Amino acid sequence: MRILVVEDDDETADFLLKGLREAGQSVERARDGADGLFRAAHEDFNLIILDRMLPLLDGLSVAKAVRAAGVAAPILMLTAMSAIEDRVAGLEGGADDYLVKPFSFEELHARIYALTRRQPTKEEPATLEVADLSLDRPRRLVKRGARVVELQPRELRLLEELMLNAERVVTRTMLLERVWDFHFDPGTNIVETHISRLRSKLERGEEEPLIHTVRGAGYVIRAP
Repeated sequence: MRILVVEDDDETADFLLKGLREAGQSVERARDGADGLFRAAHEDFNLIILDRMLPLLDGLSVAKAVRAAGVAAPILMLTAMSAIEDRVAGLEGGADDYLVKPFSFEELHARIYALTRRQPTKEEPATLEVADLSLDRPRRLVKRGARVVELQPRELRLLEELMLNAERVVTRTMLLERVWDFHFDPGTNIVETHISRLRSKLERGEEEPLIHTVRGAGYVIRAP
């Protein structure tokens, strides 16, 4: 696995690079946000470890720009800021997980494993289908009929969760836990915002709506 570490602090970077290389990973380092963005956008990485506070371009701006560039690699954001609103801002900005400094390498390794565990289990189908919507899980490819639907990693994970539970209501709390790894209510409309974005990408022109709101319960995806 090829990992990009974007970290300006030499001590932290050395700790990360040494531990990851000892674990058998191929690791590259960028020392500021501008260099990190350039490398993330122009090279292929399986994971990006991104510090929140960086010179030239802060980590949140880097995450947003990386996603805008269409990079799908999972982003693990590191920060000294532990407030819930900071975590929410990072996740809404494009990060897939958040790790507060100081942290143990054991925890970091567990987060990396969770983020890069992309292959479906034997009990779960490799391709999910609802009406003319399909999700090729190993390839992370979404199609509505013949149209390829471009989704951000969090939107893709949200759709996957809905399709795994097709015809069944998935509650907001379930989505917060399974898609965002939130075991608390962040007090924002993060789920509603992502559902809205997902709908706008899946339902264009004359295409039938597939994602439905069940008032007071949650959301369900089902064929028309």
